[in-house]
Amino acid sequence: MSVMERIQAEIDRHPVVLFMKGTPQFPMCGFSSRTVQALRAAGATELHTINVLEDPEVRANLPRLSNWPTFPQLFINGELIGGCDITLELLESGELARIVSETQTS
Repeated sequence: MSVMERIQAEIDRHPVVLFMKGTPQFPMCGFSSRTVQALRAAGATELHTINVLEDPEVRANLPRLSNWPTFPQLFINGELIGGCDITLELLESGELARIVSETQTS
């Protein structure tokens, strides 16, 4: 399986996927930390994360697949939501909680 197929399989397999630097318990950058906090504040309990620092192939190739250059990258229901700033905006508007709750009831 190619790295692009592995990335797509992770996105397809999990309703909420966060490609981040580090882990939710030990984030390795402030943006990743704030994104995890926003998802938790929005009620995300089914959060699948991938530490891009542990997989250089994913770190190098995900931006080509998503057309998004930076990390973290949040995918919900197979769709790229964006990075930290967009996630925080969605949290403030209440939209993130709505989107997340839909993934956990279906």
